[in-house]
Amino acid sequence: MHTPRRSRFRALLSAACCAVLGAGLLAGAGTASAATPPAPQVKAGSKVVGYFTEWGTYDRKYLVKNVETSGSAAKLTHINYAFGNVTGGKCAMGDSYAATDRAYTAAESVDGVADTWDQPLRGNFNQLLKLKKKHPGLRILWSFGGWTWSSGFGEAARNPAAFAQSCYDLVKNSKWAGVFDGIDIDWEYPNACGNTCDTSGRDAFRNVLAALRAKFGSSSLVTAAITADATSGGKIDAADYAGAAQYVDWYNPMTYDYFGAWASTGPTAPHSPLNSYSGIPTANFYTSATIAKLRGLGIPAAKLLLGIGFYGRGWTGVTQAAPGGTATGPAAGTYEQGIDDYKVLRTKCPATGTVGGTAYAKCGSDWWSYDTPATIGTKMTYKNQQGLGGTFFWELSGDTANGELIKAIN
Repeated sequence: MHTPRRSRFRALLSAACCAVLGAGLLAGAGTASAATPPAPQVKAGSKVVGYFTEWGTYDRKYLVKNVETSGSAAKLTHINYAFGNVTGGKCAMGDSYAATDRAYTAAESVDGVADTWDQPLRGNFNQLLKLKKKHPGLRILWSFGGWTWSSGFGEAARNPAAFAQSCYDLVKNSKWAGVFDGIDIDWEYPNACGNTCDTSGRDAFRNVLAALRAKFGSSSLVTAAITADATSGGKIDAADYAGAAQYVDWYNPMTYDYFGAWASTGPTAPHSPLNSYSGIPTANFYTSATIAKLRGLGIPAAKLLLGIGFYGRGWTGVTQAAPGGTATGPAAGTYEQGIDDYKVLRTKCPATGTVGGTAYAKCGSDWWSYDTPATIGTKMTYKNQQGLGGTFFWELSGDTANGELIKAIN
């Protein structure tokens, strides 16, 4: 279970959002009238992909404008907009109010211009268009699925061509022409278990990606977030990631959430270790093992991005400072037990040590692990040594107001 945070956001959504979850705009409302110009070539190693969460504009009050004011927009090559839903065998809108309807004031808007009641497009999508105008090289992908909404991929896999058509019609809808440069698939997990279990078979993931590439063509980006489970017989082995690699521009292996307080009594362990260390609770649950396994399958290094979490995971009731201690449960978090943003943890529980190439912190009876600018620097050295295609992170709102972590990536 590597990414519970990625979509455990029901509590963060307003009533307006929840009324449209899963029932929003399905494909077919019209397609873009003009082809999106091809994205410029970004050399291997230089991609910086950050997730922007649709629901972050509610309780978190993280707006597209914050991507600009933090300095992050100038350092990003791509944004993954998370998440669209997968339901009825089709790609579907997640929260249409947040995406296209919410009116922004001048103070909230990327360009300082307020929305009007009669403009055809408002919401996050219009703000993203304004951000792209300021940063013409920035590319945006619409990510579908995530922890909560991956249950629909099994049905989608029964008719990949129809699924791909629905996704194309939605992503390229003329109402928001120019926002999206491609699609990201976040299926957790093909032929394995995440929030729900999938039994679509080993070939399903490859077939879905092949259909998406055939429909979107070579001028649009097609990417996928994939499991980091490098254990023998684990989630990487459950699907044909090597066979599907030919259809993607790159993979985002989710090299975080290896350990966390879902194991409520511990042992405490860093959620995003780069390397193994003495006493690690599960063999091959660390970043370099994931990358080695994927490369060993023949997936080119340039098609693999290194994943960084802009958050930490923690336990409480811990007496031992070093990893491997026992706990009584998850530590208190701002939005969810056992998890908190880097911007909170850096002062609430400053790092006291490093293990396996990442940081940990003991404060009172709480024990947290998270990446710091220093440990991100270590991971960037590894990324460069491996010749990986770049870096991606979950997610933008976890960083400080001045973009401390994204600066470390660059």
